[in-house]
Amino acid sequence: MAVIPAAGTVPWRRRQGQLEVALVHRPKYDDWAWAKGKLDPGEDWAVAAVRETHEETALEVRLGRPLPCAAYTVLDRDGEPAVKEVRYWAAEVTGGGGPLANEIDEVRWLDVVAAHDLLDYARDREQLRAVVRADGAGALATWPLALVRHAKALPRSQWKDPDDQLRPLDRNGVVRAGAIATLLAAYGVRRLLSSPSVRCADTIRPYAVQLGRRLRLKEGLSEEGYEVDPTAASGHLRRLLDRGAPAVLCSHGPVLPDLLDDLAGLVDPTSDDAVDAAKLLDQAAESKMAKGEVLVAHLVGTGVDARVVAVETRGTPTLHAALAAGRPVPVEVGGVAADSLGATRVGEIAFDVARRWVDASLLVEDADVVDARRWLWDECRLIAEPGGAVALAAYLSGAYRAEAGERVCVLICGANTDPAF
Repeated sequence: MAVIPAAGTVPWRRRQGQLEVALVHRPKYDDWAWAKGKLDPGEDWAVAAVRETHEETALEVRLGRPLPCAAYTVLDRDGEPAVKEVRYWAAEVTGGGGPLANEIDEVRWLDVVAAHDLLDYARDREQLRAVVRADGAGALATWPLALVRHAKALPRSQWKDPDDQLRPLDRNGVVRAGAIATLLAAYGVRRLLSSPSVRCADTIRPYAVQLGRRLRLKEGLSEEGYEVDPTAASGHLRRLLDRGAPAVLCSHGPVLPDLLDDLAGLVDPTSDDAVDAAKLLDQAAESKMAKGEVLVAHLVGTGVDARVVAVETRGTPTLHAALAAGRPVPVEVGGVAADSLGATRVGEIAFDVARRWVDASLLVEDADVVDARRWLWDECRLIAEPGGAVALAAYLSGAYRAEAGERVCVLICGANTDPAF
């Protein structure tokens, strides 16, 4: 079945010490649920979640930790069954208010018990329970720390200036930098640190301009600075942890693994998301992150008390977005398979073939791709690059569920990889 991607939030606040969440009422269906909606073509899930929340509640929110997803069968525009996949985040209200639109006639703030009783769908209570567990553990009010590897730059072979720090982004890198700005805004990032290399600074600069805030350039985050003092980058990370403010740090492939290892050492073992968080940080350090990839760590506490309670990475939904839109559309790219699957726009010929012969496109998580590659080696002694293992990842992770009696064939291709993965 086709997959319809959607995103939403559970907005929360405290009133007189009591946790409250916001539900929306849709008169067309006479139901109470969370604010959510379908992704626009090429839109990131997180960006869609913030947009839909504002459209349906008039609230401005900052995304916090991710919550359980929901997947259920609906009818698409042609009346055919499809799976609607909704990704949710806890969202702290930062402002807003005003008239309602987008088929919503009421927003109601309720304590968690009343919200549990009013929600019309059992699947929506999964997100509520996750919010309550996080609150009970003191891990609902989080702050984001985004690590970014610079977007795609002009190849070194085409750069004649002896100063590599001046090497700029290429055309695709400039597009990706704009998409990163929209993504960082969804998490309410306020403090901006970058390597002084042009390809790093220009990856974050569009967001700095949009926000009207200073972009702080740190030599210790550059490749050259890392060679001189490998501990300087971790020092900049520690100072961000001391501040405990929403922040982004942009650096290079050789530098980021140390920072990711530092964060891996801060994963809270009691968190519901501890295993996934550790896995994502480990695989990101192993891959050195793809160019233009964004990893968001959600933390509680500051300084020596800082703990990572959840981690997210952004993927490469090029074909998926095109099929959903009915035409090739530009998308933001990143993730472990970006080198082979990370085109910012699918070609017309490839799209025509996919539209004619592909029934559905599925998205998988980076951690599932890493697991599939390891499975290929452990079980078959095959080495595959991340893009070559994506189809198997969909099967092993359960993203693709075979029908009874269906015979499944998975094509593995691509060995452009480091055997030490």
